[in-house]
Amino acid sequence: MEWIPAKSILQKANHGEEWFGADYTMNLYKGCHHQCIYCDSRSECYQIEDFDRVRAKENEIEILSQELKVKRKKGVIGIGAMSDTYNSFEKQYEITREALKLISHYGFGVSIETKSDLMVRDMDLFKEINDKADVILKFTITTANDDLARKIEPGVCVSSQRFKAMKQLSDAGLFVGTLLTPILPFITDSEENIRQVIRLSAENGAKFVFSMGGVTLRGNQRAYFFEQLERLFPRVKEKYIQSFGNQYFCCSLNRNLRNVLEEECRKYHLLYKMEDIVGAYQKEEKLEQLSLI
Repeated sequence: MEWIPAKSILQKANHGEEWFGADYTMNLYKGCHHQCIYCDSRSECYQIEDFDRVRAKENEIEILSQELKVKRKKGVIGIGAMSDTYNSFEKQYEITREALKLISHYGFGVSIETKSDLMVRDMDLFKEINDKADVILKFTITTANDDLARKIEPGVCVSSQRFKAMKQLSDAGLFVGTLLTPILPFITDSEENIRQVIRLSAENGAKFVFSMGGVTLRGNQRAYFFEQLERLFPRVKEKYIQSFGNQYFCCSLNRNLRNVLEEECRKYHLLYKMEDIVGAYQKEEKLEQLSLI
């Protein structure tokens, strides 16, 4: 694996309250091997060249330790928003695991999103963190169909394996749920798919299902996504062009599908609004404990 220089690891979250209540964010890796055809992190605005090449940061655990040590305000650290922290190198290098040890040691909470079942490996640390701070674990699951998952997310475990991992973490008493995002027009935007993902989430211990709807189409991401559509789904690219033109965002979560999502979530007693999800996993007594650490 390639190592790149880094001056800092931890950043203050911008609008963290709008994204699962994160106070800080960090990306322990740069780039991703999952090869999801729709990934917004390919967009040129993020300036990640050669996104399929995963790089780690030199001395990042030592840098992170110093940054956490001097933070006066404890809070929740968001991990994995730009590059999945459980990539193919993590099993060998355990950079995420070492970071979680520091998060626990210094009394911070954690919010992680991933498509990998490797997150189960760190169950012991999540439980340790959860004893004194807040933990929310999110699996991105875009389809209930494993064959379709292999096509649109070829470098990661299929959806059924993610659901299995979700069940293990939920059974351990951790707050876990599903990111049903993106919903791809003409590919995963059926009522049946949404109902199945929500049902399987409930059956595997999810506390919530959250969706932002469609997919971004900007800069590098549009070109890559359209190239993959031509390869995997003949004639679908033309539907995108006809339906969305040069729009930056293609929202397939129309009123009907939004109603389906909300009705199904209520049916299975799952949270689906951001403010309700944050309110459910961030407990007041834990925040009081953090202030005393």
